[in-house]
Order: sequence, then structure tokens, then C-alpha cells
Amino acid sequence: MPSFVIKEKCDGCEGQERTACMYICPNDLMTLDVGRMLAWNQEPDQCWECYNCVKICPQQAIEVRGYADFVPLGGNVIPLRGTDAIMWTIKFRNGTLKRYKFPIRTTAEGSIELYKDKPEHDYANLKKPGFFNMPEYPTL
Repeated sequence: MPSFVIKEKCDGCEGQERTACMYICPNDLMTLDVGRMLAWNQEPDQCWECYNCVKICPQQAIEVRGYADFVPLGGNVIPLRGTDAIMWTIKFRNGTLKRYKFPIRTTAEGSIELYKDKPEHDYANLKKPGFFNMPEYPTL
């Protein structure tokens, strides 16, 4: 089920040029109705259901119906983003709540040096078994 916006909760990110959901959507589906200050999914058929817009929305105004493998029929998924984690609340049809906390990235974007402690590549080793960052193993 594609993302949908709860009109009563959405405030269009308080008059920003772009809403948070517009910024984060990998398929550029979210748009802003400036007259009503309301974000909406302009092409629901193209939604990947990636939950990016759901997680970033500061008003918790966007929902995506969960898949049956983790949310039973009639339940819903409510994320609450903190500074270091996202608290996911699963609400079942009978009113039971389950909460799960997952950490989120806290480092600045682009600040990680992926190959910092790795050896320099050597094309002569391409045909040898193993990986470039593994310690040297004797060959048979």
C-alpha cells in the first residue's frame, strides 16, 4: 500500500520551500499543495513503500500500511524519530502495542573514510584467493 498523508496532521512543514517528505523521497513522488499547505503523494502507483517519508515526517502525518509479515491485518506502524534512534510502535487491531527501538546514523554525511585502515590495492593480487583487505593466507 503506498504512502498516504493524514490531512489533519500535515502542516506542509510550516511553510518551508520543500517539505521533509519531498526532500527524502527517492522516487520524487511527494509534492506540496501550497494553497492548502498539504503534502501528498502525486503518483501512488509508483511508491516503493520504502518508509523514508514516514520516518522523516516531523508531524507523523504520513502512513504506509505495513506488510503482513510484521504487521497483522488492520494494524498500523507509527515511527517516532529521536536524535539517535527511531522508536517503532506496532498497534494491533485489539489495541495491543509493541515497541521496537532501532539506532540511526549519528555521523555527519560524507564524514566516514571507508578505506582508511585498508591496504593499498595491488592488481597483481587480483587472481589470488581471498579479498584485498584480508590478511595474507598461504596458497595451496
